Amino acid sequence: LTLFSRSAPAGEPSRELCRIETVRFASLPEQAASEEVRARLHALEIPPPITPSRESFELCIPQQFKNDGSWGLLVWVSPNESPRIPEPWIETLARHRLLCIGAQNAGNKRNILERITLAVSANLEMRARWKLDPSRMYVSGFSGGGRVASMLGVAYADLFKGTVAMMGVNFYTDLPSADGRKIFPPQYIPDDEVLEIAKRSCSFVLLTSEKDFNRADTRIVHELGFLKQGFPHLRYAEVPSIGHSMPEARWLDIALSFLDQNAR
Repeated sequence: LTLFSRSAPAGEPSRELCRIETVRFASLPEQAASEEVRARLHALEIPPPITPSRESFELCIPQQFKNDGSWGLLVWVSPNESPRIPEPWIETLARHRLLCIGAQNAGNKRNILERITLAVSANLEMRARWKLDPSRMYVSGFSGGGRVASMLGVAYADLFKGTVAMMGVNFYTDLPSADGRKIFPPQYIPDDEVLEIAKRSCSFVLLTSEKDFNRADTRIVHELGFLKQGFPHLRYAEVPSIGHSMPEARWLDIALSFLDQNAR
């Protein structure tokens, strides 16, 4: 158990921002089973076996949390082995009434199907343990984690109602490279029925930055992917001046505000 605290002015006590807990789940939900993951993505690869009891997750519980059905959940997909989010984001999560959970040891080096399995498990196990708002079950990630999040937001649209893909995004149709010289094949192929749910009921934020090396590709996915395929609840945003790095909390706030506006 770890407590995040912010230093207070002289004479005032420190204010606890959130409680960090390490949690484990005893089993894999049906939607996270190997064959279900393969079917959802039309993956040729068989996901490596996962022993749930050996996996751990880091759960951030803001001080203001109330287990009364008014709070939602952000499943965080980290590009690194640690799922720890930046401390300034915690207050933003609290304002939006969101818990945050991410798998440990599930960064870019790990098989992408395993990362998807763990994120789906976190979604469903948290629903079972806590009284959460089902219309505000979100997924987000940075860089390679953003690519995983973008796949989850479409292929598991029945579980995730909003997606924030930061500095990295995948799509399910052929798309040209930024210079127009290549065609990149689909990264996955979603189920038709779930895809319709994604278009009808889910929101997507594609967040890049002015100097991000993924910026051009993100714009293509936005314009020739999501927009062309008819996703109505979509926002593209660019953080000025920075490169491929985590955005400030205000950009997370902008993204979450868009998801909350469209939550239903």
